[in-house]
Amino acid sequence: MDNILIISNAILWLCVIGLCFLVFALARQIGVLYERVAPAGALMINKTLEVGALAPKLDLENINTGKVFTVGEASLENRSQLLFFVSPSCPVCKTLLPMLLSARKSESTWLDIVLASDGELADHQKFIERYQLESIPYVSSEKLGMQYGVAKLPYAVLIGDDGKIASMGLINSREHLESLFESKERGVASIQEYLKNQSEQQFSLAKEAP
Repeated sequence: MDNILIISNAILWLCVIGLCFLVFALARQIGVLYERVAPAGALMINKTLEVGALAPKLDLENINTGKVFTVGEASLENRSQLLFFVSPSCPVCKTLLPMLLSARKSESTWLDIVLASDGELADHQKFIERYQLESIPYVSSEKLGMQYGVAKLPYAVLIGDDGKIASMGLINSREHLESLFESKERGVASIQEYLKNQSEQQFSLAKEAP
């Protein structure tokens, strides 16, 4: 009887050790796959603006306060401005609002977020009340969307503290939004451009290697 217990315990420990090695191998493989899969950046589909160009400046009224402020102006306090174009009738926009509020809090040291739209004022006021957006600057201007070349929603334009377009694109996830921040930090138009440049550099180095 004792021998059976000893053998069964030995087999059990061998199984546990084997599972540990298997989990370690799988975790390592997932890490390798993660490094190989390129991040999905926000898709730029703008024929009106270019990254690096001065952002159009407009004086607009904040629906939430009734005060006028300038969109697209260079900041003397080293702060960037994110124009996030939404619509009360856009279902994707609504699902992204919690993510946007979270980003507003986590990036508050350098970023101001402005919600932008157009249409009936009453629709925006209901939208603001339902999703508790009273603390965020909210503007309604058809001219703003036209000057910034917004054709599809949700769309975001990141304006640097120098008043120039830092990055922009369609936003369907937090990853897309963060790709705008990453593009600004790396000084490239988009993550896709950065990955393309990296790939070309690696190819050039491989050709030069003996």
